[in-house]
Amino acid sequence: MFGFGRTKSYLGVDLGAGGVKLVELKEEKKRPVLFTYGFTTGSQNVHHLLDKKDLTATQLMEKTSGAGTGKEADNALNRAFMVDDAQVERYANVIRSVCAEAKVKTKTAVASLPVSAVFHAIVTLPMVKKEDFDRILRAEVKKLLPYPLEEVVLDSQIIPGAEGAVSQKVLVNAVPRALVVFYTKVFKLAGLTLESLEPESVALSRSLIGRDAATTMLIDIGAERTNFFIIDQAIPITHHSLEMGGKRINAVLEKLLGLEPGITEQMKRDVFTHLIEGGNSGNGILPRAKFLEFFNSIIDPILKEIEYSLELFLRQSDNQNKHPEKIVLTGGGALFPYLTEEIANRFKVKCYIGDPWGRVVYQDGLRPILRSIAPRLAVSIGLALRNVVY
Repeated sequence: MFGFGRTKSYLGVDLGAGGVKLVELKEEKKRPVLFTYGFTTGSQNVHHLLDKKDLTATQLMEKTSGAGTGKEADNALNRAFMVDDAQVERYANVIRSVCAEAKVKTKTAVASLPVSAVFHAIVTLPMVKKEDFDRILRAEVKKLLPYPLEEVVLDSQIIPGAEGAVSQKVLVNAVPRALVVFYTKVFKLAGLTLESLEPESVALSRSLIGRDAATTMLIDIGAERTNFFIIDQAIPITHHSLEMGGKRINAVLEKLLGLEPGITEQMKRDVFTHLIEGGNSGNGILPRAKFLEFFNSIIDPILKEIEYSLELFLRQSDNQNKHPEKIVLTGGGALFPYLTEEIANRFKVKCYIGDPWGRVVYQDGLRPILRSIAPRLAVSIGLALRNVVY
């Protein structure tokens, strides 16, 4: 997706709002083997690359749609994306530092695109000849995009349908070229060749769902946003986003425990272990009901968004009987206590934290630390798996 030349690259780099996360894999006997990993914990304005007002890709295209074409349109996008040397250098320095600290060997990388930057749609087309497919698809997509088709990088994937169908559904992802240029500059300055850019949803599906064709809801709780995806036949079909994530959890913790903002993230994992009733020590200091009451402002919006996403998906044609068989959580906020139980109880479906290391070979001695950081590295693992046979 959005490739820049075919080469075997095992380095996945996730530029997330909660920091840079990277994983390097090696292929041994046709199996992906962990070579190294690294990450930062500082906040980044990756969701604000689009605009100071934090517009989505669709909103950005609408905002700049009156800029015309050619240089005038390019300049409008550059201004909106804040494509400047200082911004490029900041991101490049962080990536370069993490690569050096982790002793990364490869010089070719696959990187993630934040969901907020990707225009996502499903287009229905008639069954046409292969030579006519691209022309007809572009004509249909052009009707949906409020920005000139020439100014985006377009990727499409046919969604498998029933045999003998008279129409076909095509998943379309589009990214403004200005953002692709920005990422290319960042990685070049960091000393890496950017082989490909992928939406986070594709990387997460690869690391957590794999080839499983069952309908699954995937929830990624990041630092600033929680993304809700429905994966069907191993393809991300729908996406919704909620502006709520780990930072909101931190704010509640700071108020509840009187923590200093600078140490909240560091203490969060240890605090959760001992805070809840029935923790590892069995000496939790806050009963479950009280804990959930304190964090209702976190849990309730997630439950409501799950309900909304499921309802929207089931309303679509051909989806009426495709109730998700499971709900998989990932992202740094996936470790939030009792969340999996609350979701399972509300929707009567299996819910658990996904294991992105499930398709990766690594030393047994690393299991405890790798499991603890797995939700944070799910995107970068999926990116690194892109060119590995498994």
